[in-house]
Amino acid sequence: KMTVKTVKMPCSAPNVYTKVPDGGWGWTIAFAFFFVEALTYGIIKSFGVFFNDLMESFDETNSRISWIISICVFVQTFTAPLSTVLSNRFGHRFVVMAGGVLISTGMVTASFARNVVDMYITIGVISGLGYCLSFLPTVTILSQYFDKRRSLVTAVASTGECFAVFSFAPAITALKEQIGWRYSLLSVGVLQLSIVICGSLLRPIIIKEQEEVKAQPPEEPTETKYMLENEQTRTSIESIDSGVEITTSPSNVPGNTKAEPKSEEPKEHVQILVENNNTPPEPKTKLLDFSVMRDCSFICYAFFGLFATLGFFAPSLYIIPLSLSLGISKDHSAYILSAMAIAEVFGRISAGWVLNKKPIRKIYIELICVVLLSVALFAFPFASEFWGLMTCSIFFGFMLGTVAGTHIPLLAEDDVVGIAKMSSAAGVYVFIQSLAGLAGPPLAGVLVDTTQNYSSAFYSCAAGMVLGAVFLSLVRPCKAGLCHHQQQRAEESAAEVVPDLPDDFIEMDIGKAENSGKGCDGV
Repeated sequence: KMTVKTVKMPCSAPNVYTKVPDGGWGWTIAFAFFFVEALTYGIIKSFGVFFNDLMESFDETNSRISWIISICVFVQTFTAPLSTVLSNRFGHRFVVMAGGVLISTGMVTASFARNVVDMYITIGVISGLGYCLSFLPTVTILSQYFDKRRSLVTAVASTGECFAVFSFAPAITALKEQIGWRYSLLSVGVLQLSIVICGSLLRPIIIKEQEEVKAQPPEEPTETKYMLENEQTRTSIESIDSGVEITTSPSNVPGNTKAEPKSEEPKEHVQILVENNNTPPEPKTKLLDFSVMRDCSFICYAFFGLFATLGFFAPSLYIIPLSLSLGISKDHSAYILSAMAIAEVFGRISAGWVLNKKPIRKIYIELICVVLLSVALFAFPFASEFWGLMTCSIFFGFMLGTVAGTHIPLLAEDDVVGIAKMSSAAGVYVFIQSLAGLAGPPLAGVLVDTTQNYSSAFYSCAAGMVLGAVFLSLVRPCKAGLCHHQQQRAEESAAEVVPDLPDDFIEMDIGKAENSGKGCDGV
């Protein structure tokens, strides 16, 4: 007798859906991702408000101070595969909560630093590792909860970074005037401990197609059914002559003693059949899948991320020093950074809305945005006063939002690797970005120290973004060529393996059955 096994799942168990929900608990994940973005990348981009204070307190140069964020970004991206492995092994929730503890610990300890090397270790290494463990698992699990709305939801949720820069830059500037930069940094570290709460909201998701199994066997093709009926008829004749009764009842099948004959069995629909004997073991999930490195389209996309990262962080770090060098006050400089953040909000939402439209080739939209972002970076050196710098910042912020909010979720698109390999691809992709994250800010700092001009930092960022656009333009052609090659190979192998069946295949089998029956009658 067939039974349905019901298992009560605890509240910490994964959410099981028959298809991608495009909502449900995913809205809670999006809410958590909003604050994780604010407390990770939002703080990193707001760190420029501490730049001059650290230079004065430690008596260091631009390039040495810029190594703080550079090491932080490098550790964050370099340890991305570790984040993927830990998430697949222990779950996203535990990893994000552990990352929140590391971020807060590093930032609080940095407030007691005696020199810049202490900042390298506390903010660069400890907090950098925490940023990786917090951000990447959150954006990965958010992509799994959405399909049709993925681009829009991810873009809107990622605006937490922009709102953080908009609010943190003036707030931290005002706080420094009251309690100093050390206690301000301590307050930021305590605030970042709330990432632990965001991590506790992450519930894993399992997409399991609903299977309805009928008690009666499935209908067989006409040719196969005809052959089986002739075979059964011949077996019945032979059995009667020998005095032995042979049936094809499922009760006589070894290893299946609980089944009953199909003639008396009513039609039942069951969801889970308790038959452990014939259930194959589930394949083990790979902790990290490096097979994406054989995909030419992914390699091109990874190089795009490598060079584009040069232009992601340096402008937000050097916009305030650039404005101060032009004679703009500290308060107005903070307003420029806040305006950049607000423009980035609209850029992220606009990109998500456009990419949510179908049919649309998302990779081409991303390419247009990267080209315009390069133009924005080249425009900064031509600004000479407050409103010119404000205009460049707004344009740069908008275009940065269109790229920064979509470049990781686009890995889930079929033009790159697809949703099935999203988790491993994100780890490898961010890992490759680590080189640019390490070299970007110090390279800009060296150029500033050499030329004594902050405009050179923006030229280096623009050059990297242009190279990124070149590699991004190659992603779709590589994917199309690879798919065509695989399809051609599949067709050739299918033509070689499948033999041509004769037209009289069934007639030959019927004739064989008739001759066998006559032979039995003669005996």
